Amino acid sequence: MIETSTSPLPPVDEKARAVEDMFDRIAPRYDVLNRVLTLRMDVGWRRAAVRSLRLPAGARVVDVACGTGDFCRELARAGYRPVGVDFSAGMLAAARTDAPLVRADAARLPLPDGSVDGVTCGFALRNFADLDAVVTECARVLRLHGRIALLDVNEPASAPARAVHGFWFRKVVPFVGGLVSDRQAYAYLPASTAYLPPRGELLARVRSAGFGDVVHRTLGAGAAQLITGTCR
Repeated sequence: MIETSTSPLPPVDEKARAVEDMFDRIAPRYDVLNRVLTLRMDVGWRRAAVRSLRLPAGARVVDVACGTGDFCRELARAGYRPVGVDFSAGMLAAARTDAPLVRADAARLPLPDGSVDGVTCGFALRNFADLDAVVTECARVLRLHGRIALLDVNEPASAPARAVHGFWFRKVVPFVGGLVSDRQAYAYLPASTAYLPPRGELLARVRSAGFGDVVHRTLGAGAAQLITGTCR
């Protein structure tokens, strides 16, 4: 069980508060470590996610769990009008973006129904206490035929890639993260993949939330996954 005392994962009923506190702590060095620990591949993954939206210039796009604004900056470069939402005050304080930022729970977005053209979310699916509520909320705020792009980590399919990925993600990431930032947080981040449903179940849950044309693709030799869909 992931709730055991030896696990870096918090008990389910404490997850939301524990994740918020963790991101508040690691916000100052979060961007630097992301670049180092992904060998800058995270930059290309976000750009691929933004391209997958295929929205007209000037479209309003909400980045859920925006952190320090990486996705907001990419959205602005693509000609979109981003808005960032996060519940970590520390992350919002460390944000480097000109986009409007709102502190809010992703499961209760402070936006009217059908008010945005796109939604992005990067590396946060496994951090939500109620993933289904968040994806359903994303569908609520999207206009008809609006687009969603969900980016997160993934387990590579091939055995050699999986071995390299496992060593890097579960050994190197906690070690380097512990030296530079917060050991507990960077033990949680690799372990938190346990919260991600298997691919088939994850896609089914996105469809159930109100999305069609749901497509799954892998990035970075399978180290990341991108799920896109269209609001029905």
